[in-house]
Amino acid sequence: MDPLARLNVNPAHVVPLHTALGLYAALLIHRGERLRPAALLQVKTVLDNLDGQLARATGRTTETGRYLDTEMDLVVDLALNVAVSGAAGVPATLLQSLIMTVEFLWEREFREARGEVFRDPPAQAGDNPRVLAALKAVYAAYFTPQEQTLGALFERRLARLTGGAPTADDRVAYTPRAANVVTANLGLSTQLLLLGACVLAGRPRLYTRSLPVQALLLAGVQLWREDRVRRSRAAGPGGTGQGGTRQGGGAAQPSSSG
Repeated sequence: MDPLARLNVNPAHVVPLHTALGLYAALLIHRGERLRPAALLQVKTVLDNLDGQLARATGRTTETGRYLDTEMDLVVDLALNVAVSGAAGVPATLLQSLIMTVEFLWEREFREARGEVFRDPPAQAGDNPRVLAALKAVYAAYFTPQEQTLGALFERRLARLTGGAPTADDRVAYTPRAANVVTANLGLSTQLLLLGACVLAGRPRLYTRSLPVQALLLAGVQLWREDRVRRSRAAGPGGTGQGGTRQGGGAAQPSSSG
C-alpha cells in the first residue's frame, strides 16, 4: 500500500486493470483453461481490494469511483458466470448479486442500530457530472431495486415480531455481528476464490450450483436473527446485554468503495 501511495498511483486506474483481468479470466474459462484463469481471479481480487484501500489511504475516494468499482465488478461477474454456465449464468449473476446485497444491507443495519456511520462521504469532489449521472442510472436500475426489496423484507420481518414498533434494543438484537461475519465470508473475494478453486479442479459449474446453497444459508441466518429478537423480548428490557441507539439511514450508497 505505502509503495503505491508513494508512487502516486491513481486508484481510479486500478479499476479498469482488475476489470480487464477478470474479463480475460472469463475468456480463458470459456476456452476450457484451468490454471491461468484461476490465478488471474486471485490477482483480480487483490487489486479489487487494493483500489478502495489505496483511495482511502490517500484521501482520493470519489463518488464516481465507488459506483464505477461496483458496476465493473458486476460486468466481470456476469462475464464469469456466462463463461461457466452459458445462458444460465445470467440468473446466477442475479442470485450472486442478491447474496452480496444482503451483506451490504446487514452491515448498514448493524451500524445504524448502534448509531455508527455506515459509509464516510467521499474525500474528493469534482466528479464529471455526466459520467456520475450515467453510473447512478445503472446503479438505480440494477442494484437499488434489490436493496429496496430485500431491505423492505427485513424490515417487515422485524415489524411482525415487534408489533410494528421495534425498539433500539430490538434492532441491536436483530443485527448481531455474527451475521455480518457470515455475509462477509460470502463477499466477492470469497466468491472469486471459490470460483477459482472450481475452475482449477476442472468443475467450474460447481460454483454456480453453490449459489442456491449460499442463499439457503442466509435464509437460515435470517431466521436466527428473528429468534434473537424473540428471546431478547422474552428476557425483558436490556435483555440483549448491549446498548445502542437507532440512527436513521441516509440515501443508499454503492456497496463497494473505490
